[in-house]
Amino acid sequence: MCSSNALYTNPKPCKHLADYKVKNGLCGYNSIQDCFRTTPYGRTTLEMSKSEMPRCSICNGCRGKFYMCLICSSVLCCLSPESNHALLHSQSQSGHEISVDMERAELYCSVCCDQVYDPDFDNAVMCKHLRGFPRTENGAAESELRLSKRRRLSFGMDLDSKNMKRLYFRRDLKSKSCFPLGLRGLNNLGNTCFMNSVLQVLLHAPPLRNYFLSDRHNREICRKMSSDRLCLPCDIDLVFSAVFSGDRTPYSPAQFLYSWWQHSENLATYEQQDAHEFFISMLDRIHDKEGKASLAIKDNGDCQCIAHRAFSGLLRSDVICASCGFTSTTHDPCIDISLDLNACNSSRKDFANKSSKPNESLVGCLDLFTRPEKLGSDQKLFCENCQEKQDALKQMSIKKLPLVLCFHIKRFEHSPTRKVSRKIDRHMQFPFTLDMKPYLASSIVRKRYGNRIFSFDSDESDVSTEFEIFAVVTHSGMLESGHYVTYLRLRNQWYKCDDAWITEVDEEVVRASQCYLMYYVQKMLYHKSCEDVSCQPMSLRADTFVPIAGCC
Repeated sequence: MCSSNALYTNPKPCKHLADYKVKNGLCGYNSIQDCFRTTPYGRTTLEMSKSEMPRCSICNGCRGKFYMCLICSSVLCCLSPESNHALLHSQSQSGHEISVDMERAELYCSVCCDQVYDPDFDNAVMCKHLRGFPRTENGAAESELRLSKRRRLSFGMDLDSKNMKRLYFRRDLKSKSCFPLGLRGLNNLGNTCFMNSVLQVLLHAPPLRNYFLSDRHNREICRKMSSDRLCLPCDIDLVFSAVFSGDRTPYSPAQFLYSWWQHSENLATYEQQDAHEFFISMLDRIHDKEGKASLAIKDNGDCQCIAHRAFSGLLRSDVICASCGFTSTTHDPCIDISLDLNACNSSRKDFANKSSKPNESLVGCLDLFTRPEKLGSDQKLFCENCQEKQDALKQMSIKKLPLVLCFHIKRFEHSPTRKVSRKIDRHMQFPFTLDMKPYLASSIVRKRYGNRIFSFDSDESDVSTEFEIFAVVTHSGMLESGHYVTYLRLRNQWYKCDDAWITEVDEEVVRASQCYLMYYVQKMLYHKSCEDVSCQPMSLRADTFVPIAGCC
């Protein structure tokens, strides 16, 4: 909502869309409202006929992408840049540049050859759904029970805050009247559940929360010092301000989405994206901006931007000669750890032929991750001691733990031999409290040598190895079309964040979910964050959010 926010601005339309609206207003949008169709997973399409396939008005073909002209309602195809009848139509008919992508229900400019955005168009899409709700005796819409949370919501709907609360902020019978501060729903802006799920995690990750709420990235100062019109950390700071303002109505992170699109043009689409890829992209974009600041690099080479200070760890890889035991060691930075859900490597065997017992717990996946693995004959190690290529073993371990530990569970895999992909729906157990000491490099190497007591260069006896889970991102549905939901653990209570809907749930619900991303924070920071978060609204820059040592 936040239509009154002076900092919020819609992206400027292209010249052709602006000209179209001056001449035609909203007539074209209103005329096609009844043709919009929405799937259970939120994809909206434009269907002129339920029974007939669309055909191009020029070539009568039924292949390629189809666009419908908003002026004359002609259906036009586009097979390739060389065979683009939508462009041909706009060149032959003056003023017919704007059309609608029938597959995605998005505005498209044939001259610019790009999708264009207009909040009035999204408003027309959403108003059609609202009109379709049955009315009660007193005239109120029964949308509390029927409104699909995956339909695209307008960036600025003409509904007052009272109506929006009635539409979107209905809690179930188990919900409490007082949620922790910062627990606010995020509206789905068109297949953006992947974005909302990761944003909920970042909003409640103690290091990032304390960084932004203690004004470590000030929007006003940033705009004065930088010539960049679009700054992703500024837009993240805006989201933090809105979410922790005490307002409970669902928030639309439209400005943030637009800014992310500009920084990640290859992902600028309303299609569903992978939550893990979005998480990596987010941290990369934060690093690109914050990493340029002065004193951003320590003497040891560690980046001091908030993304790396919170999530960056260090992996150790040992390749061991099977003949003499000579070890070649390398270290690689990481911001997450990807774990196989199956006991054998899917890249080496066809997943249809797997017979090994799969891992059924996070601990089992970590045991597999740090287990010695025999390398193939094409990966022999040139041993500096033997002075020839030898069979070798490879073993992974963790040299440095981050403040926030992210586990990525590989639920999507591809079979190169059968050329098919699938999603692994298997349930996996995971603890709420996790001790990472057995997986540290010091523990792994000592175990390799029979647990002998000796000095080790990576001994981190003074580093906390106990972690508490605070967020789980789950994926339900199929490989190509699914839905992401986040479970947050705040003050030892779990909350389900399903786009605009926030509900309190029992831990059994979380344990039964299909976890895709799991986030653990160092135990000290988790308990400190529980003390900091109050259920009462407070000022955005309150002293409660003081920097935590080692955190901000």
